[in-house]
Amino acid sequence: MVMIVGYVALALLVATVVIGISSVYVEHKRLLSLADGASLAAADSYMLGDVSSQGGTPSAVLNPARVRNVASDFVGRSPAAQRFAGLAVAPGTGSPDGSTAVVVLTAAVHPPVVNFLIPDGIRIEATSTARSRLTR
Repeated sequence: MVMIVGYVALALLVATVVIGISSVYVEHKRLLSLADGASLAAADSYMLGDVSSQGGTPSAVLNPARVRNVASDFVGRSPAAQRFAGLAVAPGTGSPDGSTAVVVLTAAVHPPVVNFLIPDGIRIEATSTARSRLTR
């Protein structure tokens, strides 16, 4: 009888851990999907680069501040942002090279069952990149 109670307790503990880990994984994938949308919107906020008089081709140039503003606006308007607690656009958001939009989002996840053990939740971060390219 004691072994049965011990095995049941162990099985419940393992099930609780698996449920918590699965919840964090699913929420991270949802945050990554939101970051993907924000990076695509930010990559579309390009300006045309200077074309020299020697017959150069136009290029898409991204401004880091504009990428951050467009990503913040996208996240603020998205209905998916309502799902996350403490959702924020992280400082790593911008354009490091002028042609790639990098969006970093952070949020807190509250796993079920063990939420009372972690009242602040578990911080997750998702990074997405998108590049603008002009083609004819």
